[in-house]
Amino acid sequence: MAASILHRVTGAAQYGGAILITVWLAAAAMGDDAYTTVQSIFGSPLGLMILVGYTWSISFHLINGLRFLFWDAGYGFSKETATLTGWVAFVGSIILTSLIWAMAMVMGAGS
Repeated sequence: MAASILHRVTGAAQYGGAILITVWLAAAAMGDDAYTTVQSIFGSPLGLMILVGYTWSISFHLINGLRFLFWDAGYGFSKETATLTGWVAFVGSIILTSLIWAMAMVMGAGS
């Protein structure tokens, strides 16, 4: 039940993330000053927390969406399986987010 509710919340969070991406792209189109300003905001501790949260919401929504696809095919409806796959979606999204940000940090450090 909690995973289903969280799936809806993370789906709604995608709208906020789409706005962030739009702001970033618009700043890039407006020139160096605007882009630098947006990059400094996104690079601040609060900005990074928001970006990590957005990355987690994408990861959770993706993994839990795969869980729902299995449900649509008729698999995983027992209470034990549904509980287990809910936890897998939650833990898997944390792992996926960590991997994405670890790669981003390694690639960013190299440039």
